[in-house]
Amino acid sequence: MGEAGQEPLADASSDRSAVGDLLPASPAKRDRTNRGGSLHLADVNKSFGIVHVLKGVDLAVEPGEFVVFVGPSGCGKSTLLRIIAGLEEQTSGDLRIGGVLMNGVPPAKRGIAMVFQSYALYPHLTVEKNMGLALAQAGVPSPEIRARVAKASGLLRLDALLGRRPAELSGGQRQRVAIGRAIVREPSLFLFDEPLSNLDAALRVGTRIEIAKLHRQLGATMVYVTHDQIEAMTLADKIVVMRGGAIEQVGRPLELYHRPANLFVAGFIGSPTMNFADGAIAARAGATTIGVRPEHLVVVPEGAWTGTVSHAEHLGADTMLYVEVPGMGLLTARVLGDVSHDIGDRVGLTPQDGKIYRFDGAGNAIG
Repeated sequence: MGEAGQEPLADASSDRSAVGDLLPASPAKRDRTNRGGSLHLADVNKSFGIVHVLKGVDLAVEPGEFVVFVGPSGCGKSTLLRIIAGLEEQTSGDLRIGGVLMNGVPPAKRGIAMVFQSYALYPHLTVEKNMGLALAQAGVPSPEIRARVAKASGLLRLDALLGRRPAELSGGQRQRVAIGRAIVREPSLFLFDEPLSNLDAALRVGTRIEIAKLHRQLGATMVYVTHDQIEAMTLADKIVVMRGGAIEQVGRPLELYHRPANLFVAGFIGSPTMNFADGAIAARAGATTIGVRPEHLVVVPEGAWTGTVSHAEHLGADTMLYVEVPGMGLLTARVLGDVSHDIGDRVGLTPQDGKIYRFDGAGNAIG
């Protein structure tokens, strides 16, 4: 791969060899009919032997949408992304990009660009050469390569770094170069496979803002995989929550937050996680299980539920109180500001009006 037989600067993952497969076709050969940027999956299944990892996935992504696949490890989100990229073939079902059937179409012919978790940059090449390498290999004329690289570097604030090599860059800068390498291909669809997971907390926030800004500037269709629901909530136009190879719910971030379809989505979306209780307390609400978010609990001297503070986390802007309530277990309350409750204090907890979620015996939301 690349020039002079050099390997990319990244961990030696199996995905690295696929980077070459994602190089764009030459301009003369590229099919312009799939430049619309829509994505449609119809009853997509994937099995590895007897293991059924994707189960009848149906999904529509409209041009210009930023869609995030989120879910716990092993839910199938990365496998689904690899099927969209053409790095895996679905066992059954149809996949269309820009209205064109892509079943069996190789990655290079799909009009997509993928940003991997590993940066996969060539250590002997400058930032400019790394960003333009795929275009050079595809036979794009040098003036066009320079123009595309200049445009992408301007969007990503990389102009001052174009002459540097990857070893001279921070992790966040390397990731921006990897994103720039995708931008210069002018794809119909951007695919991101957990691109921030190798960055520390501060860099994740900064790069997340850059990706969101980039989406607004380009108006491109983006599909993004993460296990981090905060990334999903802050980036997505639409979130796809997955579990066990199936889609649990699709919707806008605040729709999933305010109207979760079931117990799993209610517990997965939102941080800290929703409190749940069952038994007699839930039965009085006409449900098998009730849920209330930590930020929807009001701490009062005497409340609907009374318990004992078992732990407190003082975070400055807010305080997390962990309260042991008889018959309900440990509840988390998120209180604005720095409150002075000691371990062992008795406190009351009252849910805000209309903020109790009810679920039936199958775990589905009621009402």
